[in-house]
Order: sequence, then C-alpha cells, then structure tokens
Amino acid sequence: MLDGFHVLTLTFRDAPLDAIGNAIIPEADSAKLQDLKNTFNWQELMYLATCNRVMYLFYTQKPVQEDLPLEMLRAFRPDLMTEVQETAAAQMRMLHGANAVQHLFEVASSMDSLVVGEREIIRQLREAYDKSYAWGITGDHLRLLVRFTIETAKEVYTQTGIGEKALSVVALAFSAMTKTGLKQDARILMVGAGETNQLFAKFLVKYGYHNVTVFNRTYQNAVSLAENIGGQALPFDALHTYVAGFDALIVCTAATDAIIDPACYERLLAGETDSKVVVDLSIPHNIDKRIPTGFPVQYIEIEGLRSVAQENLAHRTRACAKAEVLIRQRIYGFRELWHERQVERALSHIPEEVHAVKQKAIEQVFSKEFAQLDAQAQQTVLQMLDYMEKKCIAIPMKAAKAVALNMKKQRETAKA
Repeated sequence: MLDGFHVLTLTFRDAPLDAIGNAIIPEADSAKLQDLKNTFNWQELMYLATCNRVMYLFYTQKPVQEDLPLEMLRAFRPDLMTEVQETAAAQMRMLHGANAVQHLFEVASSMDSLVVGEREIIRQLREAYDKSYAWGITGDHLRLLVRFTIETAKEVYTQTGIGEKALSVVALAFSAMTKTGLKQDARILMVGAGETNQLFAKFLVKYGYHNVTVFNRTYQNAVSLAENIGGQALPFDALHTYVAGFDALIVCTAATDAIIDPACYERLLAGETDSKVVVDLSIPHNIDKRIPTGFPVQYIEIEGLRSVAQENLAHRTRACAKAEVLIRQRIYGFRELWHERQVERALSHIPEEVHAVKQKAIEQVFSKEFAQLDAQAQQTVLQMLDYMEKKCIAIPMKAAKAVALNMKKQRETAKA
C-alpha cells in the first residue's frame, strides 16, 4: 500500500502566485524543516519551492490530521497574521497515498506546471531531493519514489511529445522583456544570483545583453554570475548607494517580502524620469506593489504570464491525454516496486543473522570439536558452512519474491 505517502501543496492553481509565499519556508531554512518533521512525527520529508508552487512531500504511517495545513503555518510562519494563516491553509491541497504519488508524477512531467511541457521542473525536483537528503530529513521511501518519479517524467517527455518546443517561465519573461524594445546596450541591474536569475542570465548572454550589474547577499555568487555574463558584481548592500541609473531591473531572491521599496527604487533611478523595464520573478514578489503604480514602468511578473501559458497548454491537450494514461500505468508500476522494496527491507536482517549463527557454531557451540580437526578438515567444514549460509539466505528471499510475483499476477487478473 502507498498510504504512507502524503503531499501538502500550494500552487498557482490554488491561489494567486504572490500568495504562495505564505506557505514557503523563509530562506529554505533546514533547521525549520527538521523541526517541522519532528513536530509532526514524519519519518521523511522533502521540500520543493519553485516560482509557481511550494510542496511538502512526506512519509508517515501515522494518521494525518485534517487541520495539518493550519497547524503547519502556525508552526513555521508565526509572523503571519491569523487571517492570512487561515486563508493560506484553506488554499492548500492535501493528497494521500496513490493520489499523492500521482500528483508528484504530474508535477515532474510538467502537467501541473504554469507552462506545460517545460523540463526545468525535473532539475528542480532532483535538487530538492538532494538538498533534503543533505539536510538529513529524507530517506529510503522518498528516495525510491523520487527516482521512479524522474524516470516516469522522462518517459512522459519521450513518449508523448509534451515537451516539444515548450517554453519555461523564465523564457516567457525574457520574451516579454525583449518585446518592450530594450536595446542590447541597455543598463541592466540584476538582484539575486540564484537558479532563476542564472537561467535568465543565459538568455541575456545569448541575445547580446552585456551591460549587467549583479547584486547578491553572497558576494561570491554575484561575482560568479557576473563573470558568466561579462558584467560586474556588487554586494547586496550596494543597492542602497547605487546611483549610476538603469534601464531594466530584474529581481529574484529567496526573500519573503519586498526588498525593492519605493524609496530604494527612487534612489536607483538617480534622477532619471523615463520609463523603465521591471521584471519580478520572485514568489512572493520582491518588488513593492506600489512601484508599478507610482512610477513609469513596464512591469513583468509571473502572474501576468498566465495568458501566454494558457495558449501553451492549448497546444498540448493531446499530449496531456497520453501522459495521463501513462502516469496511471506508472502508478501501478511504482506500487509493485514499492512492495518489492518493503519485502527486501523486511528480510534485510537475514544475512547478518545467518552469518552470526554460523560464527557462533564455529567459535562457541562446536569450538572444541572444530579445534580438534586438522587444517584440511577445518577448511572443508568452513566451505560447507559457507555454502549452507548462502543457501539459508537465498531460500527466504526466493520465497518472498515468489509470493510477491504471485500477488502481482492476482492483482493483474483482478484488474482484467
């Protein structure tokens, strides 16, 4: 049974994109995630946050309380007002068992993405698992599921054509920026040096934008990104004293509030009054909402890309239908794999115990008799015991696999 798998998520389908920030762990704090896992007695946890979703994938055999979303928000977002916590909790989806597994397959296959068909989510999912593993909050159950999920996503992309000529959110945002008429020698300020801005920077390089200044809290990351672009790097605090002006401002950081407020924005303008291009790829927004209405700007943010994303979805309706069929089949495949793994886990102690019995027989129970044998006889006895050890280990393993195979055939017969 897959009842131990659970998903708690808030996505662009459930709420305005800016509201997703209410369910995000600030700065992806590993200590808070560990506390969350311990507080609710989960065996394993994986945390995923992207520009259009936040997901908590966890494993536990204990009952999951219905008010979990609100209790979680109270635990790790005490800074939010009670009304905001309650609203965010009501917007979150909670999925269990096979439904949770199916949702993860759909996310990895980009069927549940703002831009259906974009492959970036596979990398994000893999990195989310790797980080969770490094933080010590995940384990064998989620390892098996994530590995199978990535294999499923690759199969979906290969067999359905869902990813053909698909665009990412970053690509859509960059396209929107170029449509403003921004020239290649434009002065571009980039705040943040994370994955999203790194992807955006690749488009800048590809299309000849080079006059870029990167600000970041970790200065070395700003230097690394600036070198890739051929621009310059400045520490994050330099935003407050920067007076060289700009033509475009691109912002995406892990901050959970606005880091560019009207006062900061006005300083960055350095007295210039012409319209600027402002791109905010952060969830929640890092650009204060008063800036698009209080200054002459051409404002680009993820929420505004929904209409383009819907057009993208319309071109992939047939591929999505094929993907749904494939994913349903893969759920059965994962169920069988998971059952086999549980059998392996249940029998994993047998080799060690059989080996211990053999050693005890030689060293304790028959130690005197064994010592009286000559070297050749001792060698023969050891060879016999080694043979018996291997057979004693293989017999229950083989029997368990036979039972599992028989159960699989019975389920297939029942489905037919």
